[in-house]
Amino acid sequence: MRVRKLAAVAIMIVLSITAVFAGGSSEKNEAVSASGRPVLRVAMECGYAPYNWTQPTDANGAVPIADSNDYAYGYDVMMAKLIADTLGYDLQIVKLDWDSLVPAVLSGTVDCVIAGQSITSERLQMVDFTKPYYYASIICLVNAGSPYENAAGVQDLAGATCTSQLGTVWYDVCLPQIPDANILPAQESAPAMLVALNSGRVDLVCTDMPTGQAALIAYPNMRLLDFAGTDDDFQVSQEEINIGISVQKGNTELLEAINSVLDTLTVEDYNRMMDEAISVQPLAQ
Repeated sequence: MRVRKLAAVAIMIVLSITAVFAGGSSEKNEAVSASGRPVLRVAMECGYAPYNWTQPTDANGAVPIADSNDYAYGYDVMMAKLIADTLGYDLQIVKLDWDSLVPAVLSGTVDCVIAGQSITSERLQMVDFTKPYYYASIICLVNAGSPYENAAGVQDLAGATCTSQLGTVWYDVCLPQIPDANILPAQESAPAMLVALNSGRVDLVCTDMPTGQAALIAYPNMRLLDFAGTDDDFQVSQEEINIGISVQKGNTELLEAINSVLDTLTVEDYNRMMDEAISVQPLAQ
């Protein structure tokens, strides 16, 4: 789960669009596919395994990306397919940059975003969220042989040179909790973050559990540090670790419909789907 915070420039864009849509009006989806069924337009970055990624074929059930020759797959695509199939929609995946996701929902360009968005009070001022569709703990990654390999808590990471992904709770909230941390500039993407660790430029990176599990497949030399359940874990709020599906404010029909699908799923279902996504992820993403 990428628990991303809205970048400042995105906030300005979103606030301006929100003014246009003040009053909670919602744009009804009238797109219809060749099959005659309504189309559910779902936005994501298509570049963040195991949640979502881009691949050249439809292997494993990947879905075509709109206006592209490529396909999208991953946990978010699996969830989008389940929702669309259950509700009787045809699915369209729309690939957008992170900062374009919320504005796309506000403008009605897409119907919803399934992209690891945390359900923060900040975002709830602009969009409505479903119930969480994944819960994830925050972890650190180090290289094998690191002096921090046996760290049992945040205090044991004191003095580490570290980084994480730009615009995330991991970078903005978690890394500053490490005593005397040497926090390097944030990385533009998760792959860049992992390369920084693998190359030895940093002692550790902070991320979430699924990203960490996926990283261990791509980089077997890495080690995962999980402080959950200890007295020395990272301190974050529930809104920073629970992720949901965002829809345009006032679109209660779609919100309730998606929630009706999520209501049928258990935490075990979420974990099973995430494990499957991790097992088929492309190692480069």
